[in-house]
Amino acid sequence: MSMNKLRKMLLRLRIILKQEKDSFLIISFGTTISVIATVTLIMPYKFPDAGLTGLAVLSSYVFHISPSWLFAIGNAALLIWGWKELSPRFVVLTIYGVGLFSLLLKVLEFVPVPSLDDLFLIAVFAGVIKGIGGGLVFRSGASLGGTDIVVVALRNRYGIEVGKYSFYMNLVVLLISAPVIGIERTIYGLVAIYISGIVVDGVLRSFDRRRQVFVISQKYEQVKDFIIKELGRGVTLLHGEGGFTGKSQKVVMCLLTPRQTMDLKRFLASTDKRAFMVVAEASEVVGKGFKSWKEF
Repeated sequence: MSMNKLRKMLLRLRIILKQEKDSFLIISFGTTISVIATVTLIMPYKFPDAGLTGLAVLSSYVFHISPSWLFAIGNAALLIWGWKELSPRFVVLTIYGVGLFSLLLKVLEFVPVPSLDDLFLIAVFAGVIKGIGGGLVFRSGASLGGTDIVVVALRNRYGIEVGKYSFYMNLVVLLISAPVIGIERTIYGLVAIYISGIVVDGVLRSFDRRRQVFVISQKYEQVKDFIIKELGRGVTLLHGEGGFTGKSQKVVMCLLTPRQTMDLKRFLASTDKRAFMVVAEASEVVGKGFKSWKEF
């Protein structure tokens, strides 16, 4: 590698580190609670886990070695394999998340374990806590490695969606774990993994929840000004036409938070009771004022 390329890489790294302070904090918190769930709820009760973490945990059951080593080495190999297909931001944040996870996995090995008898309840708690942690990490545009690196790299390299293969990879890990830990604990582990996936999706949706709002009003100028000046949101004016009357009509379109949507309803109720308002859920919004494109 030439010195010029090395300088450019270091400069890019410096910019990412400077711009992503909040992301590092969120990743730190999400990673920490994920590790706590692993060392206090997954490993002590010999539950399986998904992906590379599952293989690392399984190695500790079989060979009685710290799972942090296999987790760190495995993710390092995957990042080296797929780094050309991954964005610099994703690589830097994922390296940080993986490094912190590996370190905490070793440091927190001897944390006191809660004594619980209900394995189903333990599986539910583990899934919820790991889901919250993983959701926060994913929300920051990073991952905790494993199959996530494989999925992103193959998608970018070959242009195919391989999300379903991630499920099959995790299924293989569970099948390998079953002879070691038994069918009962494998099922409980499957419950934890399933709940974790649901919670991850919920965490991501809670951050991205927006309402797509359409307003048809004769006082559209006032509506537009209220949204821009009072709610601090942008507005798009669409050209509509009444299907029955044939009259041209401006349609105000905007994207708001649930609270801002309620504020707009109150404004319309006091300003134009003849207004027509349509509200729909927007599962994700990317662009200025919302989620940044740099997260992808």
